[in-house]
Amino acid sequence: MSKRIAAKHKIDRRLGVNLWGRAKSPLNKREYAPGMHGATRRKKPTDYGIQLFAKQQLKGYYGSISEKQFVRYFKEASRRPGDTSETLVGLLETRLDAVIYRMKFVPTVFAARQFVNHGHILVNGKKVTIPSYLVKEGDVVEVKQASREIPMVIEAASLNERDIPEYVDVDAKAFKGTFVRVPKFAEIPYPVLMQLNLVVEFYSR
Repeated sequence: MSKRIAAKHKIDRRLGVNLWGRAKSPLNKREYAPGMHGATRRKKPTDYGIQLFAKQQLKGYYGSISEKQFVRYFKEASRRPGDTSETLVGLLETRLDAVIYRMKFVPTVFAARQFVNHGHILVNGKKVTIPSYLVKEGDVVEVKQASREIPMVIEAASLNERDIPEYVDVDAKAFKGTFVRVPKFAEIPYPVLMQLNLVVEFYSR
């Protein structure tokens, strides 16, 4: 098992949820945390613990973004007018790695980060190697011609675990898509319940 897959499965089991809704999640067989004490009964969480869990769940979903970077997103969302939680997930969904995951060019968010890092993605015809690059409305994102036969890309296109959301327009045969608009929270196809109000409370303490 690769380090990337192991890390993804470890996050699922630590949080106790099938975070990405994958059929291969270990939570489908073992609904408890990893380690020798994983199957023991968990203590009732405190208010802080509940808020921390909500934050870890959202952060983990996007490939375990570093705390420093996640805080930066939160501060930017707080600075902008409007609902902080809506703005926060809007920022997260405009990350290039999140966009190519939504377009089903890759099977996982972890693969998305690696795929961008290795220079397989073009934005408006130019190579971008920064996973945190923020895509704008109307930007065209595509897999480089030479990268379209990579087994991971072919696998991702055939996955029926998730659908392509309406805020991206994808031409699967051309391995190309357009980021139509920044989504609202209700439009984002999270497989698990994300409690954004608790994330805001965590960072507003």
